[in-house]
Amino acid sequence: MKKFLPILLLAFVGLFIFSCKDDDTDYDTYSQSKDVVGSFTSSNSYAFTQGIAIQGTDVVLVYRYLGDSWQLIPKMMYLPDATGMPTNREFQYNFVFDTNNVQISIDDQNFNLSTGLTSAEATQYLNNQRFRIVLVPASAGKTVNSVDTSDYNAVIKYYNIDESRIKTYKVN
Repeated sequence: MKKFLPILLLAFVGLFIFSCKDDDTDYDTYSQSKDVVGSFTSSNSYAFTQGIAIQGTDVVLVYRYLGDSWQLIPKMMYLPDATGMPTNREFQYNFVFDTNNVQISIDDQNFNLSTGLTSAEATQYLNNQRFRIVLVPASAGKTVNSVDTSDYNAVIKYYNIDESRIKTYKVN
């Protein structure tokens, strides 16, 4: 009987140890966001880069700050005709990313950005532009297709991102 009791106790404890389900995998991965402020100039080829650290399956969303709201990019900008400037001016805010970096750029311009903008337009579209990078890990258990990514507020709510903890980085 003395030998049987320890074996029974060990079997009983072993049953609970191996039958427990471990749901805590990947809780070190979470949705996060950061702000990046930079200016687009000819010297930086109208692009700047911010470092990130994500898995290859994760999703990156980038929004441009408009003063009172956030606008998802890529976004084509159509500028009104201005005296002394080329007509039908357009360009696109865009981004590319890999597991280490996000590069935000101005692409597809049909005019020379260094000479084809008024000073007010350069201030509005090129200088001290603020972007919010939202990183959504694939392991977060939620899919990007379940939320309207063009609605910044819906994304923040859906992924429970605490805006008070968002850090701002100056890139140039």
